[in-house]
Amino acid sequence: MNDLPFWKLKTLDEMSQSEWESLCDGCGLCCLNKLEDWDTGDVVFTSVACRLLDGKSCRCSDYPNRQKTVPDCIQLTPQEVREIHWLPPTCGYRLVRDGEDLYWWHPLVSGDPDTVHVAGISARGRTVSELQVDVDDFEDYVVDWPLHVGETERAEKA
Repeated sequence: MNDLPFWKLKTLDEMSQSEWESLCDGCGLCCLNKLEDWDTGDVVFTSVACRLLDGKSCRCSDYPNRQKTVPDCIQLTPQEVREIHWLPPTCGYRLVRDGEDLYWWHPLVSGDPDTVHVAGISARGRTVSELQVDVDDFEDYVVDWPLHVGETERAEKA
């Protein structure tokens, strides 16, 4: 009998829907608005959160209906995860895609959905709702911290 957790045994394509959903650590970083440079394709994060992001839980406040309210919300699928280059370096989907293990603070490892916040990985307390910012002002909210959260843990793994 193999005692390895499912994310070490299965590819993204082999996971059940519940396994897939549980890979989300609840950081909320993918729910931050991003800006893309049309000439270079470079993508930068902003601290402007989707209107549906609950700033305390860092979860979608209307997950089942999110694409009705936010039509450009990206539904993560194994194919999307293979193609999206802006997923944060701590993202469970990205880690599994790249053959890496989940971090100690991931709820699947810790058993506690709050450890992602305790570890300082999440967007909790760092965002403003897109309902409060004019889209023309999003450039004023460009941040790089979503790309640097968890750097200590990543350095320790290296």
